[in-house]
Amino acid sequence: MSNPIATYGFTAVPASASALLTSTPAYPSSSTKAEPIPVSATPIPSSELAQRINSYARSHLPEPTYNHSLRVYHFGLAIKRYRFAHADWDFSDETYFLACVLHDIGTTDENLQKTKMSFEFYGGFLALEVLQDGDGGAPQDQAESIAEAIIRHQDLCDVGKITALGQLLQLATIFDNTGAYADLVHPDTIKDVSEHFPRHAWSQCFASTIHRENGLKPWAHTTALGEEAFPAKVLANKLMEPFE
Repeated sequence: MSNPIATYGFTAVPASASALLTSTPAYPSSSTKAEPIPVSATPIPSSELAQRINSYARSHLPEPTYNHSLRVYHFGLAIKRYRFAHADWDFSDETYFLACVLHDIGTTDENLQKTKMSFEFYGGFLALEVLQDGDGGAPQDQAESIAEAIIRHQDLCDVGKITALGQLLQLATIFDNTGAYADLVHPDTIKDVSEHFPRHAWSQCFASTIHRENGLKPWAHTTALGEEAFPAKVLANKLMEPFE
């Protein structure tokens, strides 16, 4: 098969999103703007693995969290097509989809209370297990890339490297959660994605989850983003406010 480093998104890129974006053409200002990309142009992968994991996620995640995961998928592909079409980001839509629908699996009430680990870490290990379960499980390299991306999806750094898959997952989650890097996605795309996968007061829901985990686990990794500053930033998401 082709090189698993590229195929499954292990290509190393700057961990700093701003450094990555300023090192590529057309940022922060350009005559080339993001174009509308409807949900119909970025369909959910039809593979047996993607359908199995989608069913798993739908049955285990509350609707607001599941919808957030699907918004992250569609927003992420829109960002990838706009900003990284010519980069060495050759990982498949399937690999990215699997990372998206499982990235918050650790935030369910059951999983928050099942472990003393931070939700991203436990979620990554759980995803690794679920992905490789059964005869039609994901290849080890694919499952490990997804687990790595999930574990690091809130590891917002100014130095070092991260996988391309992990960086796209970070960009799309922070975009949906806080409205950061608003120019990466066309307003019509935001509207269409939000209509297909309603937010259901997601900002309040996610801020509550942050407070819940930090209360249960004062050592949680999310505290690295600011125990009060991060949920406040989520609640102050003006870009997504019209769709709450």
